[in-house]
Amino acid sequence: MVAITPCAGYVGPMPALLIGALAGFLCVLAVRLKFRYLYDDSLDVVAIHGVGGLIGMILLGCFAERSVNAAGSNGLFFGGGGRLFGLEVLAAAVTVGYSFLVTYGIAKFVDHVIGLRVSPEDEARGLDLSHHGESAYSSNA
Repeated sequence: MVAITPCAGYVGPMPALLIGALAGFLCVLAVRLKFRYLYDDSLDVVAIHGVGGLIGMILLGCFAERSVNAAGSNGLFFGGGGRLFGLEVLAAAVTVGYSFLVTYGIAKFVDHVIGLRVSPEDEARGLDLSHHGESAYSSNA
C-alpha cells in the first residue's frame, strides 16, 4: 500500500502489481537489514514507509501512463523519456534530505529536553512497569 500510494491514479493494473511485488520484496529485505545492522526502528518506519515510499515515487517515473490519467505524463517505459523519471528521483532525494534534517533536529531537541532513551534498568524491567505502573497480566491467575 505504501509503494502504490504515489502512483495511484497514474499507473495501470499490471504496473501496479509489479510495483507491489518489488516493493514487498525490498521492504522485507530492508526489515532484515535492520536486524543485521542493529539500527533502532521499532515500528519499521524506515524499512516499510521509507523504502516503500521511495520505490513508489521512483517507479512512478517509470510506469505513469497518460492513458490512465490524461492530466499526467508518460513515464520512462511508456514513451515519456527521462523527464518524469528525473523529476521523481529529484523529488525523492529532496524528500529524504528534508525528512532527515527535520527528524534529526527534532530528535536533538527532545534529547536535550527530556532524553530519547530510558535507562538500561527501566528497559530491562519493561516500560509498562517502570514508567506506567501497569502490568499486562494479572498475578492472580
